[in-house]
Amino acid sequence: MRVLVIEDDPILSHHLATQLSELGNQVQVADTAKEGFYQATNYPIDIAIVDLGLPDQDGISLIKSIREFGSKFPILILTARVNWQDKVEGLNAGADDYLVKPFQKEELVARLDALVRRSAGFVKPIIRSGQLELDLAAKQVSLAGEAITVTAFEYLILEYLMRHYQEVVAKQRLLDVVYADKEGDPNTIEVMVSRLRKKLTQAGFADSILTIRGQGYKFNQICE
Repeated sequence: MRVLVIEDDPILSHHLATQLSELGNQVQVADTAKEGFYQATNYPIDIAIVDLGLPDQDGISLIKSIREFGSKFPILILTARVNWQDKVEGLNAGADDYLVKPFQKEELVARLDALVRRSAGFVKPIIRSGQLELDLAAKQVSLAGEAITVTAFEYLILEYLMRHYQEVVAKQRLLDVVYADKEGDPNTIEVMVSRLRKKLTQAGFADSILTIRGQGYKFNQICE
């Protein structure tokens, strides 16, 4: 999944980015509210981690701004504040959960996974479409119990399309998902989608990814 970390402590930010990247996530980092708001509203984000004590704007105000913009991805607050009033204020501003510093990496990862699954309508760490299964924890794809070998980029594309099934996803959005803040060639998305579609078809799951001319791609099956 694509994680946005808005944290001004460079050591904590680095640790979060490293740990989450090692688990197969794509991580973007911002150390100010201004940069965090820009990334939150200009890139496809699955979840954001927001520290309340940012240097240029309070994290609660930032969360309100993100929600007022219309962004609906889940937000997890990181805070060193232990009084319940701050937690309630953060949740009322539009956050979905909070974690008090210091915390264990395992708890953070569990909270993130739960929030993303809940926001997408999935309560289990597996997305299913018929006999096709996407294991979100193991980052694996299978059909009727038989593994389908996909590359890391193909997996990212399939996961994003299945999370947003029956929505038309623009090629540029998939480009951002795959390459994060790096530049990529839009033609590579066509190649990867074509290759992914071929693998699914050969495994016995045909006609699942549609090309919508001039608009993008759509996973044309129901997911649960």
